[in-house]
This record gives sequence, C-alpha cells and structure tokens, in this order.
Amino acid sequence: MAETSWRDRLFGGLKRTSDRLGENLTGLFTKAALDEQTLDEIEEALIVSDLGPAMAGRVRERLAQGRYNRELTEEYLREIIAEEIEKVLAPVARPLEIEAFPRPQVILVIGVNGSGKTTTIAKLANLFLEQDYGVMLAAGDTFRAAAIGQLRVWAERLGIPIVAGREGGDAAGIVFDAVKQATETGIDVLIVDTAGRLQNKTELMDELAKIRRVLGRLNPAAPHDVVLVLDATTGQNALSQIEVFKDVAQVTGLVMTKLDGTARGGVLVAAAEKFRLPIHAIGVGEKIEDLRPFDAGDMARAIAGTAYAR
Repeated sequence: MAETSWRDRLFGGLKRTSDRLGENLTGLFTKAALDEQTLDEIEEALIVSDLGPAMAGRVRERLAQGRYNRELTEEYLREIIAEEIEKVLAPVARPLEIEAFPRPQVILVIGVNGSGKTTTIAKLANLFLEQDYGVMLAAGDTFRAAAIGQLRVWAERLGIPIVAGREGGDAAGIVFDAVKQATETGIDVLIVDTAGRLQNKTELMDELAKIRRVLGRLNPAAPHDVVLVLDATTGQNALSQIEVFKDVAQVTGLVMTKLDGTARGGVLVAAAEKFRLPIHAIGVGEKIEDLRPFDAGDMARAIAGTAYAR
C-alpha cells in the first residue's frame, strides 16, 4: 500500500476533527489585528476542540510572540497549531519494534470492552506479518466467548496460530501455554488479548498480576509491551482510561482506533501532553490495513487541517 494512500485516508479520517477545529475558530479572523481578547478566544476554541488546556496555552504563547497588531489569518493559525502539535507528538511517536531476545516478544493488549481491542490485535498482527515476523495470538480475554470466537476468526484469516480455551477458563494458563508453544516453534511475536473489565479494578489487577507471574517463570523479560487500545470517539473519557490502566496494568504504550468516525481526534494530543506515553499506531478504518505506525508530522497536519508535503 502506497504511503500517499495511507496519508490520504488519515487526512480523510481526521477531516471531522479539523472541520470541528475550524468551526470553533470561526469569527476569529474577521478582526483587523490580534489582541488579548482574540488570544483568549483562540485558547478557548482549542480547548473545546479536545486539544487540551496545555496545548491551547502553547499555541496562545506562540501567537503572542511578536504578533500583536498584525493581521491573523486562518492559514497562519493552522500552521502554528500544526507545528505546536508536532512538537508534542514527535517525542512519543514510537512504532512497536520486535527486539526481544530470546523470542518471542510478548505484547499484552488491554482496553475496555468496545474499544476495538480484539480487531486492533488482528491489525497489529497484520503489521508484523508484513514485516515477515512469525506471529501467534493468545485469547486471554476468557470472560467473553465472543472475544475468543472473534480472535479465532482473525487468526484463521491471517493464517497464524492461536492458543485459546473455553469461556471462563484460566487466562494465565492460556498465556503460559501460548508462550511455551511460541518458544518451541520459533515465533517472533506473541500478542495476548486480555479482559477489558474496568468495573472491578481489583479483579483486573489480580488477573494481570497472575499473568505477569506466569510469564516471568518462562521469560523474565515478559511482557515486553503492555499496549492500551483507546477509542477516539470517547473523547476526554480516553484520558480517564489511561489514568486508570497505567496504574493497574503498567501501560507502556498506546494505540488509538476509530479516528475516522469522530470529531474528537484532538484527544490524542491531550493524551500525549499529559501522559507522555509512547504512541505506537493509529487506526482510521475497519479494514485490516487501516492501522499503521504513528507519524507525528502527518497526525499534526491532519488535526490542524493543513496540507502535507508529498
């Protein structure tokens, strides 16, 4: 798939976000010059666009430097917004690299039910297959028969092995079997689905702790990654999920999905600003190839609604 094709889908997927930003900024370009009141209004417009107060403050400060009594254009403002967003996103843009030795690299995938977690696992598996890695799945979300069934279907479509058990089974036992099998068969990447129950944080923490203990007996370095899947359509609620999961599950990185179906893509910027967690990949559609490694520059321009360099 051509890089331009992915960029086009990214910019198309985030059009609602950039349009919303434009709507919130409407009326601010009719004034002859930039003044304190306009700066206040711009700052407020950025906050209600889900970019967060920290980013809004950054843009305000940047605009205030030498721009008083000069005409403010929409193009100039969007460029400034894009530049400031990229400064925040660039340090956290970090694709998942398969570096573990001995193999396999174990990636625990967590997230609330409905976030697109199981589908994201399949898309991550596809990304690794494109890089010629051997991939295995483990159906560790044993609380939902649907999740086990869905993961089996994806494994079959992708032509990769899966270790799964029955609904209500022991998740740690399944992970143990999967790591053992992956080690014996020379698998590079083992992606583990986990339960997404935030209703009982203690129960979830206990289960993840048990999985970690089991992994530690087979591979002291595992899990190598704990990836939290976020649904962009939840807006600011995504920040609350990061807050909870980072403590309960020791999150090491983020993947954001459903950026095509929302006007709230700016929340990714707020998440980067607040938590500084690596952002590994983003999803802008339902197709298996619609999840790609995160690029800070493209994301910044897509949110701000400015053109990208071809």
